Amino acid sequence: MKTQIIKIGNSKGIRIPKPLLEQSNLNGEVILEVTDEGLLIKSSSKPRHKWADAFKEMSENDGDEMIIDDSANKFEKEDWQW
Repeated sequence: MKTQIIKIGNSKGIRIPKPLLEQSNLNGEVILEVTDEGLLIKSSSKPRHKWADAFKEMSENDGDEMIIDDSANKFEKEDWQW
């Protein structure tokens, strides 16, 4: 997809089409990095950065129960040897 570099005040910028933003999950703060191939735009948030909060909330709401009952696992009971 092509776009134009446009003047924004004393700077320049690009408009990123909505479908590309949705596909890349970019919003808010981003990191700009110069590479050999051009300019790389990536999210400043780290993957899983909100997992600790989500797990805490899940635990507080008794949502941290097992989804799969693995208590009757044949491998664990019969086939496993130390």
